[in-house]
Amino acid sequence: MNAHPGPVAPPAIRTTCPYCGVGCGVLARPDGLGGLAVEGDPDHPANCGRLCSKGSALGETVGLEGRLLHPMVEGRRASWDDALGRVAGDLSRIVAEHGPDAVAFYLSGQLLTEDYYVANKLMKGFVGSGNVDTNSRLCMSSSVAGHRRAFGADIVPGCYADLDEADLIVLVGSNAAWCHPILFRRMLDNRARRGAKIVVVDPRRSASADEADLFLPVAAGQDTALFCGLLVHLAESGALDADFLGGRTEGFGEALARAREIAPDPASVARATGIAEADLAAFYDLFRTREKVVTCYSQGVNQSAQGTDKVGAIVNCHLATGRIGRPGMGPLSLTGQPNAMGGREVGGLANMLAAHMNYLPAEIDRVGRFWDAPRMARREGLKAVALFDAIDRGEVRALWVMATNPAVSLPDADRVRASLAKLDLLVVSENVASNDTTSRGAHVLLPAAAWGEKDGTVTNSERRISRQRAVLPLPGEAKPDWWIVSAVAARMGFASAFPYRKAADIFREHAALTAFENGGERVLDLGGLADLGDRGYDDLAPVQWPVGADGEGTARLFAERPFQTPDGRARFVAPALPRLATETSEAYPFVLNTGRIRDQWHTMTRSGRSPRLGSHRPAPFVELHPADAARLGLGDGDLARVSTAMGSCVLETRLAEGQPPGTLFSPIHWSGETSSDGRIGALVHDHVDPFSGQPEMKASPAAITPEPMPLRGFLLSRLPIGLPDGTWWARAAIEGGTGTLFAARGSIGRIAAWAPALVPGAEIADYLDAGAGVYRLAAFVEGRLEAVFFAGPAAARPHWEAARALFAAEAEGRGARQALSGRNAGPDPGPLVCACFGVGLATICDAIRTKGATSTEAIGAALRAGTNCGSCLPELRRILASEAATPANERLSDSLVVR
Repeated sequence: MNAHPGPVAPPAIRTTCPYCGVGCGVLARPDGLGGLAVEGDPDHPANCGRLCSKGSALGETVGLEGRLLHPMVEGRRASWDDALGRVAGDLSRIVAEHGPDAVAFYLSGQLLTEDYYVANKLMKGFVGSGNVDTNSRLCMSSSVAGHRRAFGADIVPGCYADLDEADLIVLVGSNAAWCHPILFRRMLDNRARRGAKIVVVDPRRSASADEADLFLPVAAGQDTALFCGLLVHLAESGALDADFLGGRTEGFGEALARAREIAPDPASVARATGIAEADLAAFYDLFRTREKVVTCYSQGVNQSAQGTDKVGAIVNCHLATGRIGRPGMGPLSLTGQPNAMGGREVGGLANMLAAHMNYLPAEIDRVGRFWDAPRMARREGLKAVALFDAIDRGEVRALWVMATNPAVSLPDADRVRASLAKLDLLVVSENVASNDTTSRGAHVLLPAAAWGEKDGTVTNSERRISRQRAVLPLPGEAKPDWWIVSAVAARMGFASAFPYRKAADIFREHAALTAFENGGERVLDLGGLADLGDRGYDDLAPVQWPVGADGEGTARLFAERPFQTPDGRARFVAPALPRLATETSEAYPFVLNTGRIRDQWHTMTRSGRSPRLGSHRPAPFVELHPADAARLGLGDGDLARVSTAMGSCVLETRLAEGQPPGTLFSPIHWSGETSSDGRIGALVHDHVDPFSGQPEMKASPAAITPEPMPLRGFLLSRLPIGLPDGTWWARAAIEGGTGTLFAARGSIGRIAAWAPALVPGAEIADYLDAGAGVYRLAAFVEGRLEAVFFAGPAAARPHWEAARALFAAEAEGRGARQALSGRNAGPDPGPLVCACFGVGLATICDAIRTKGATSTEAIGAALRAGTNCGSCLPELRRILASEAATPANERLSDSLVVR
């Protein structure tokens, strides 16, 4: 008799990762329990099967805990009809009473292109205002403005394959090892295979700099000086491409004259940038002599009050040498979000119309005729920072926020929070029930589809359109964003213009608009996809625009094709003299730089659900140089107050030799939902680039002072538990619940008095050692371990890894009491190093000491650490170096600054 066959695994669904702009392909399989099994798609050209730590953990982020599943009006559950009617009615009333510019949409690179298209169409074509902007303004708009000035349109000339063929890769303001790790692995593979050189330009020594052949620690704000010096060097060393300059460009003379004013000689560049002359000479020589050069730039360039000029200075060097649009050559902007480019294609920025058209009479008319729009916007709308200024002044009365969290992410975030309370109507389309923005008095909450439930397209950093396919059913009453906007439009009287029944309907319209009256003068052209049937849309393979009539994409642009300027020539731009928007002072002597970390994303509403990702950096922190810390009396892991003229935060300190003296670095991810005092956006000045409107988020004058709290500890609980006012805390997902690190003032006896009340109705087992200043508690509900609490002296901060392992295993009471008594609850893996495979510091050190794993390859063979995305490889090298340099009798794994 034949045995019964086992259960057949469901087929994998090809979709696209929702994190950075690399746009990695993902194979996702429902596990039948509401979760997903996720792996990289080997057939997707962006990643060829690789995923980073965040992509690998996507399956941990799709649960329904904390989801917004029903419409809410004024804090109460409502029907879709009531919620949509409220939004449409209030928008119509405010437009009638105050004009179309009294309403605005604030969108996100997390939206799909189809969502973006419908929102932009409603506001700019039917409400009649340009007030549609996006959080891409905070990360990409300086690149957009730089490309438009140089190329005539928002166009990335090259592709990822150039990283495989380049002889020199220059990373400017980009910690790609952490923020774009899949692309960084391609760069390292190229170096191993072809001998490519990697140069990193950054004020701080990042994980990318650790891997570089040459690191240039540029002073804050001086990227323009560095690249003006390069342009002068190229001109004086005979490295210009005279044919390309004469036949394809305009304005070189003015740009070179300005470059000579800014950077007349290497000594002046060295003084301005803080880079040693020998290192400058090495970089300039590499750029001149290596034929194939790709310069990648990201937030370190863009997030500046002179970001557009920095982009221009980089592009000028590529134009001057004709290194653009050919294999292995060109400037390459690394996008921060999965669909920042797709949003720009459909007019998601306030200063652009759909299909890369502009606020010019002929183009306003063209879009209006295509849409049959009754009230086309006639002028640019308000960019993000200016938009929230207008809300604060009462000029914008209604705001619809979709898929973003501006109360955390915008500069001067406390003022943004306050301004939201002034609105007559605040609508938030979200998939989480609570974040810092929804909690600021939102009148209407609309439950939107999350990644895994969405169906549509995104465009990555190389102009590649990929399908994001639904893998899970829509939960509760959640709906796609395009459906929500279309339903509001219908109730405002525009139903005939928004007849969409599926995402494919919208994509075809978008593609047709790009081809409408396009005689080849607009590079963005998806005409070859405008007649795509539903089956063709469902099966659409990744393709780069422009797309010809044969449906084939285009990898590179401008080697031969004219630029999108009136005469087809690229434009050199003479930059302004480099400067910081605000200088340091006696009150604020440090320069505060902000950015991302390896295993978290934006404000953590998705990545914060993953226990794996939360283990690497579980609390908000500030990096500073050890010499600065010693002068201020700060040790590693202490608490410090970081202040600017805008506000202050309390953060853990991390001492880092790679952080230049006089500077600070802090990540952007923590919010009021995940920390008591870690919202770094509240510290950032709101100065913006005059061309792009992008805020300066890399150089806010700041002060740092100790914030001593005598007690430190942790709380592990099945559900989030609030701590008393005055307690500093940071919250992270852990296996089996929530982990909270905390610090407190007062005595251990005072903590012992209030801690038992944290879990009402629980059976409490606790222990107080007043002499040692230690208190431990376990709470049980019906015999199940519900919470573990530990507090002790700040000077001997407890590590929580072993207790977390106990908690995850839902140990019985005996095991919990063993932990309370101080006995080891099991092997302590140490602070997480490799998030892809959950490998901790202690485990790695043990493999080095007892198994002879004395290289990253050997560690990978023994533990798998570093073998997936590779973003932990720099950390593994630091651990190896530390172990080799430390005598065996002095090794202390926990002393490494890698936690």
